[in-house]
Amino acid sequence: MNVALVRAETKTEVALSDAFAVARDRLPGAGKVAEARQQAFDAYERAGLPHRRIEDWKYTDLRVLMREVLPLAATPDAASLSRAGAALKLHAIEGARRLVLVDGVFAPKLSAIDHLEKGLGIRTLREVLEAGDPAIPAQLFAAGSADPMVALNSAMMTDGLVIEVADGTALTQPLHIVHIAGGAQPTAMFTRSLVKIGSGASATLVESYIAAEGAKTYQVHDALILAIGDGARLDHVRLIEDSREAFNISSSLVTLGTKAHFNTFGMTSGSHVSRYQAVIAFAGEGSRVETNGVNLLNGRQHADTTLFLDHAVPNCASREIFRAVVDDRGHSVFQGRIIVRPKAQKTDAKMMTRALLLSDEAEADNKPELEIFADDVTCGHGATTGALDESLLFYLRARGLSEKEAQALLIQAFVGEAIESIANDTLRELAISAAGRWLAVRG
Repeated sequence: MNVALVRAETKTEVALSDAFAVARDRLPGAGKVAEARQQAFDAYERAGLPHRRIEDWKYTDLRVLMREVLPLAATPDAASLSRAGAALKLHAIEGARRLVLVDGVFAPKLSAIDHLEKGLGIRTLREVLEAGDPAIPAQLFAAGSADPMVALNSAMMTDGLVIEVADGTALTQPLHIVHIAGGAQPTAMFTRSLVKIGSGASATLVESYIAAEGAKTYQVHDALILAIGDGARLDHVRLIEDSREAFNISSSLVTLGTKAHFNTFGMTSGSHVSRYQAVIAFAGEGSRVETNGVNLLNGRQHADTTLFLDHAVPNCASREIFRAVVDDRGHSVFQGRIIVRPKAQKTDAKMMTRALLLSDEAEADNKPELEIFADDVTCGHGATTGALDESLLFYLRARGLSEKEAQALLIQAFVGEAIESIANDTLRELAISAAGRWLAVRG
């Protein structure tokens, strides 16, 4: 007798199924798009919410950490847009092209979409899905479908940006995508953006996650798909400064062509629970990736950074530097996995993660991994965890600094190596300012 095993759903999973059933008919796109949404949700349902028995989610068990499902955010009203505009002033980047999403919906009045540089195309995700363009939706839905949270995002995505940089175009203005929670009521937002950098082109992309005054409890589900063409370069900075009661699950799915260059930096100092996962695939020879990040945590914050670099072709290089500073009862997670496939000879891949614990109850889990199936490679990884150097603290205290001032100087030096990887001076200062805000709140 054959017995069919049925996976028992948690209350949160049942609530997600109900939320999709309610929202399905009003999500943008019909026909093939609607079919793709249903297929994506079916893929999510088969897996369910990730949990600790799945190795990649060992430290971030969403069946425990995601206790409720908030209602899908409505189109922001005038009050929400006004609050978002006020929040934007603190995070605006001089000279950047601002592209603002408020409660998961593109806000043209807060964005700079006029007088685009030659070779730059910008559309909203909503208009692309509703237009039924057969090529772009395929790219939007195909990526990362095996991951349950990416699949859930595919099913529920409401808006975002589709950005295309033509071959040979060198953008002079950074592109700044700003995600703002503007509503006073608890809501969930599902956004997705596609960025295509043409052959020989170059661009700088910044992503910020912030909250307007009064926005406290909300859930962010975001995905970014990056296609970097042959000989192209993309510099990428992402800063998570969400409300301290927020929940943020973000994914990046990156593909590099031949001789492409991807430099990315991420900092998490906000959200109560956050996870950033990136899959970076080398699809062309001679490409290089530098991925660097910082977690700045206190209270009971939980932040997980999980990176997977897939070296599938020869003669590519990657560098990973990650730093975590954890105070109080915070929990930082770094999982870095590098796979070097049999044909990826002459791969040069290195990874280093360091954690600084500022209290006895602070926790850092670092899990660097190398899987090497080629024999002519140069690869290495390392991980350390420790406390502030007491002799250096004593030295600084002896010169008149308070204990907090001395700690702040040492923390700034500790995270500095990762921040210095940012090529653009203005964006480097932006990251330093974000770190400064965390230190100021810490006291």
